[in-house]
Order: sequence, then structure tokens, then C-alpha cells
Amino acid sequence: MKKKTLLAGFALLGALALTATGCASDSDATGDAGSGGDDGVVTVGFAQTGSESGWRSANTESMKEAFSAENGFELIFNAADNDTAAQIAAVRDFINQGVDAIVIAPIVEDGWDDVLQEAADAGIPVVLEDRTVSASDDLYASWVGLDFKKEGVMAGEWAAETFGDTPTKMVVLEGTTGSAPANDRAEGFDEAIEGTAIEKIDSQTGDFTRDGGKTVMEGFLQKYGADGIDLVYAHNDDMALGAIEAIEAAGAEPGVDIQIVSIDAVKDGMQALVDGKINFIVECNPLLGDLAAGLVLDVLDGKTVEKKVYVEDQTFTQEQAAEVIDSRPY
Repeated sequence: MKKKTLLAGFALLGALALTATGCASDSDATGDAGSGGDDGVVTVGFAQTGSESGWRSANTESMKEAFSAENGFELIFNAADNDTAAQIAAVRDFINQGVDAIVIAPIVEDGWDDVLQEAADAGIPVVLEDRTVSASDDLYASWVGLDFKKEGVMAGEWAAETFGDTPTKMVVLEGTTGSAPANDRAEGFDEAIEGTAIEKIDSQTGDFTRDGGKTVMEGFLQKYGADGIDLVYAHNDDMALGAIEAIEAAGAEPGVDIQIVSIDAVKDGMQALVDGKINFIVECNPLLGDLAAGLVLDVLDGKTVEKKVYVEDQTFTQEQAAEVIDSRPY
């Protein structure tokens, strides 16, 4: 399977002006479906996971800006509120409307075979964005996103280096169960800390939400006490921010009494890193819109595209975060 690495922020098409389209409740359209014909307008259905985090909001805005009317698109947008059945139903609706292409950020990896086959039978190309699926890769044209396992490895390498041979009790705030980032970030982190003195004493899903992270962390603190936890590994910043609230409510100091490593590098997470409440962050760049739009146009033009398009991630210490936080777009 081919791989292509592109730097974050690289614009495939100079013509893609960053002008956002509007959104109404869970679903909205910027035009009538099926207009990718004589007028040259490309109709795209985008099935988003929901709005569970700051990362997801930035990702949605990036997609809307890229697939805007000014750039020659008519976007039909649906956010499934992390309901897999609703997301699959939205994709079927896109097929029935006869859109020119479909972009999906799959909530979970499994269960996509049938609807992807339906899109293929209808002659509608599919581009996956952010998350992956377990279905055969001949059912979609391309995928653009981040290397979730590598993100987990980088987070785990920091933990292994920081704690070394020191006995360390760690709890994990998992992402949505069955999702590609949750699966891969767990696998990568576990590989990186193998053979160290870090012991994973508990792991539960917070569904990538701040409230979920806070609730799960409150449970961990009740069960083990602040003195019984040395490290929190959060699969995203929003859950880490929820954990910070729980730790402070328990009378402990996040970043000092309990260290935190997280993934995303959204603005609130980076600020917490600058403030010393998070200790290390691995980036997960949400600005995938231009790349996804470029892939859609290339596929519709009959061009050969890479099956996987990776965007590079960075890592941040407190000092590095302080240097860049004011200039970051998300």
C-alpha cells in the first residue's frame, strides 16, 4: 500500500480560498445535490463524526472552508453525534441524492463494508478523512489523515524517557471504543513503554470528550486516590482537560502531583501545557480540508491518487508550546 507524507498546512490547490460555509443543526446543504454536471459544480457529502472536541470543531471548519461554494463545491454536511448507525444512514442518504463524491470521517473502523459497496455500485467515489475503516481498501479511493499509532509511540517514548526505571502507576483515558485513533494510540503507546517500570493500572473510555475525561478521572481518583496515580495518558486534549478539572477538585496539582501526556495540540490543550498542567503533547493536525478537497477533485478527474496520505505531526514541551501558541491557527 502506497504512503505519501505531506507537511501540515500544505495546500494542494492554490485556488482553494479559505471561506467557511454555514452549518445548521446536525445537517445542512450549501446547494442542491447532484449538481456536478454542466455547471461544473462538484457536490460532496461529508459525514462527520460529531462535535465531541475542540479538535473536531477545527477539523469541521477546515473541511467547510475547503469544500466551499467559492471553491466550486456544494457541500452536504452531516454530523452524526458519534452515532455509527446515524452516520451510515447519512452516507446512504448521500448515495440516494446522487452526490458526485462522499467524504467520511468514520466514527469506528468496523461495519462499513455494505454501505461502501453501495457507493461503489452507484459509481460514487469515497475519500476517508481522519479515521480509517477495516473494510477492503478497494471500496474507497483514498484516505488522508494522521499516523495514530506513531502519535501513541511518540507519547509513550516521552513517558518512557521521563519516568525511566521509576515505578509509575498510570491510568489511561481512552478515545471512542472501536475508533481508529483509540485503537492505534493505545497500541503505539503500549509498544513504546514495554519493558519500563510504567504500570497501567486502569483504562477507560472518555469518548474523546472533556466531560467524559473528567468523569472517568473522578472515578480513577476515587478508586486509587491522587497518591496512587503518577501519570495520565489521555488519547486527546479534551479528555486531558477534563482530567485536570478532576485532579484539581481532588486537591492535587495536575502536571506536578500527577503528570499528564496527551495528543492533539489544540489551543486549550497547548495553553494547559504552557501553564504546566499538562507535561507533554503530541500534535494531531486537524486541518485536512485542502488535502481532502484536492483528492476528491483528482479522483473525479480520473487521476491516480495515493491510497494513504499522511500529514506529519509535531511534539511539544512546555517551552516549545510557549513559543508557538500565539501563532497557531487552532
